[in-house]
Amino acid sequence: MSTIRTNADDLTLTGAAPVEEAVNGEGTRRSWPEWQKILFRIAFVFFLAMSIPNSAGWYTDLVTFDWTRLHYRDVYDIARFGSGLDLFGKSIFGSQLEGYATWIITALAAIAVGLIWTVIVKAIKREPREYNLLYYWLRVVVRYRAGIGIIGFGYTKLMPTQMPYPSYGLLNTNFGDFTLQKIYWLSVGIVPWYQVFAGVVELTAGILLFFRGTTTLGAILLLGALGDIVYVNFAYDGGVHVYSSYFVLLAAFLLIKDIPKFWNLLILERFTVPNSYYPAFSEKWQQYVRYGLKAFVFGLFVFYLFWLQYVNFKYDPYKQPSTAGIKVLRGNYNVTEFKINNREIPYSPTDTVRWQWATFENWTTLTFKVNKPTPLDLSNGGGAPMRDLGRTFELTGTGGGQRVFHYLADTVEHTLYLQDKYVKGGPRDGVGQLQQREARQGQAGGGEEVGQPQRRGEGTGGRDRNGRNWISKQALARIGDENKMIDPLGQSARRDREFAAKPRRGKRNRMILNYSTTDGSRVILRGVNEKKDSIYVVLDRVERPYVLAKSTLNAGKYN
Repeated sequence: MSTIRTNADDLTLTGAAPVEEAVNGEGTRRSWPEWQKILFRIAFVFFLAMSIPNSAGWYTDLVTFDWTRLHYRDVYDIARFGSGLDLFGKSIFGSQLEGYATWIITALAAIAVGLIWTVIVKAIKREPREYNLLYYWLRVVVRYRAGIGIIGFGYTKLMPTQMPYPSYGLLNTNFGDFTLQKIYWLSVGIVPWYQVFAGVVELTAGILLFFRGTTTLGAILLLGALGDIVYVNFAYDGGVHVYSSYFVLLAAFLLIKDIPKFWNLLILERFTVPNSYYPAFSEKWQQYVRYGLKAFVFGLFVFYLFWLQYVNFKYDPYKQPSTAGIKVLRGNYNVTEFKINNREIPYSPTDTVRWQWATFENWTTLTFKVNKPTPLDLSNGGGAPMRDLGRTFELTGTGGGQRVFHYLADTVEHTLYLQDKYVKGGPRDGVGQLQQREARQGQAGGGEEVGQPQRRGEGTGGRDRNGRNWISKQALARIGDENKMIDPLGQSARRDREFAAKPRRGKRNRMILNYSTTDGSRVILRGVNEKKDSIYVVLDRVERPYVLAKSTLNAGKYN
């Protein structure tokens, strides 16, 4: 690999001779100007730090994953690692200095190292004439980092789980009760085939970056696609502009050497032949290593991740709950009768206690509305919770008194054990530091998804925050193992690990309600609400003629 192959340099219509380059280690070589070498040294340190995982946990995961039972999120997190300067054991995107400030810290460190590098090579008087070969390998690192990262994102759109189609509860919510971010996410979610198109663009950009001959095309595609996402996050207050900007930065670096050629060709309209420096892999073992590594990356991040994401889309979509709800209950309901502590409360749009409407989703969620302000969760419902209780896309970014409860159903005794999906101390309410920290893991900004991950093991075994059983052992036996309620293809070591984790104390509202119905047209709920008051609710099914067309590409399996 000691030789260098080069194409012809830029030629103009004036017939200027090409600049002399190194060919097979012979001839003269064009020296880089001093300023260019100094900038390269700084850039080398900066982009290497930005492209290589800096968390010990990332390397630990590689050797501790059960590779025979992977969840899509396992591979996705490998592709979505945090990078940059490690500050006191914290990665650049997980440190207390967040956002672009951490980029500045990394840049300042790179400048210092680059200048020290310059002083050393001058002191020992062995300064190279150019850094073509080192520049080549830096581009390899950056383009593979950008490629695997954007492919991970692309698959969450190609099989649309990143921005789910709205639930019944969201469809029934007033437009003015949504945050800016929620409006954008729902706008994409209602057109899943557009989301698929965005995934195709990102996936194509990533694959093109794996080949040095198509790097420029891939970088252009990546710059355009992620540049739009950066602006969207600023415009809609998405909160994940840092990670999308990260890919724009990598794409810009890959394109910088082509800018003079584009100027020469497109602006000056001169005949231009691009030149590139490629190592000549003359030894057989070098060729085997090169193609072997490329095949491994393709196999893991293109083919295997595709399969894992398909399984996730089909059986365990990560933002919407995966467990099928009670089929006879599914649908929209008017609240025709409501009693609390045996006192009937007539309908009034201004009453702050009475339910106004209710829905049972295809999955294990009950949503109802009261005329009372509720805390607003400003995350986007992302993260990677395995439990349906932690999948909060139905709740996040939504106001207007909407309450969202997850339920476990004892279908023998016709009892629902409900827990509020909103938990005090959530990721964007100023309290939930633990959840914020977990949500940022693996992101260089959910990622496009900064979400609200489940507190691991929360609610395991039907225990409340004081460790007491709020669901009896008999009821838990009838309910069954929530982890096994999805299709066996969706099972993974990650689910097993998180369902088996030790419970954390939570502060969730809870209700226990008995339900009775014949065909679902009328449902009667009676039991105890979150304030320990007895309630009696009569729900009458109503068919809502939504103008919005039903989705033709639905995630999840809820037979």
